[in-house]
Amino acid sequence: MNKPAIDNTDLRVFAQVVRCGSFVGAADELGVSPAYVSKRVQVLEKQLGAKLLHRTTRQVTLTDEGDRVCQWAERILDDLDQMQQEVRDVRVDPRGTLRVCSSFGLGRELVAPAVSALVARYRQLDVRLQLVDRLFDVAAEGYDLDIRMGAEFGPNVIVRRLLHNERVLCAAPGYLQQFGVPRSLAELRQHNCLVNKERDRPFGVWRLERDGREDTVKVTGSLSSNNGEVVLDWAAEGHGIILHSLWPVSAMLAEGKLQVVLPEYRQAAHVWAVYPTRLERSAKLRVAVEFFEDWFRQRELGDLPDWAVAS
Repeated sequence: MNKPAIDNTDLRVFAQVVRCGSFVGAADELGVSPAYVSKRVQVLEKQLGAKLLHRTTRQVTLTDEGDRVCQWAERILDDLDQMQQEVRDVRVDPRGTLRVCSSFGLGRELVAPAVSALVARYRQLDVRLQLVDRLFDVAAEGYDLDIRMGAEFGPNVIVRRLLHNERVLCAAPGYLQQFGVPRSLAELRQHNCLVNKERDRPFGVWRLERDGREDTVKVTGSLSSNNGEVVLDWAAEGHGIILHSLWPVSAMLAEGKLQVVLPEYRQAAHVWAVYPTRLERSAKLRVAVEFFEDWFRQRELGDLPDWAVAS
């Protein structure tokens, strides 16, 4: 008697368990119960005659057989998804779930508004936006797209620049009147510098470029945070000097709450789209990246006006 064909739903459930590392996490992502997830994996194991997962109270891990099945499942499901996209012609009407990740500051300031505009245009597209203060391996962690600042890319990814951006050194006028305007990077060591620890950047190490050459300075200060908005508020209150992206700083420069110091020094902080597969293989990803590219391009900032620079 021939064995029944393997249901692609079981493959999809199994692949989700592998991505999430748990039955509960997979159930939450799929919108089903953990018992349903467990049952589908058991059915798949029975059909294949192999144990696919090691189960503990904390997590699940792949067996050797499970690793091979997972690789096959990803290829099969990818081909099925691509076929369905071509049949439904989702180039015109993209649909499905798009998993996007970003850092806290960038995600709240720029990515979240862009996502809002994206789903307003494409009503059948669902976006799950995850903001976490670490670098993502988009392929390994099951994400379609990472919107990140800075050129720190892992292997086997495709990148596209969305926005030209820089970080500049700033402080409140009151702080500069009290403690003076630094005239060199070395003088920053004598100032209270407010450090924003974002993702995997070394703490308190500022790398800046001047005339194509990179210089490094190790700074210290009485306040630091992993939230850029908090650090920016501290700077506006006169607590010290910050190295911050032009995007949120520009409004405070225009209002006179901050001034730029050492304007000849900048740090590249371009915004990039990072994704694990070619755009032609995923219509929803292609539509999203092209939409973000246009959305960010309309928000490019110009050079600093003279009045924004401390004298």
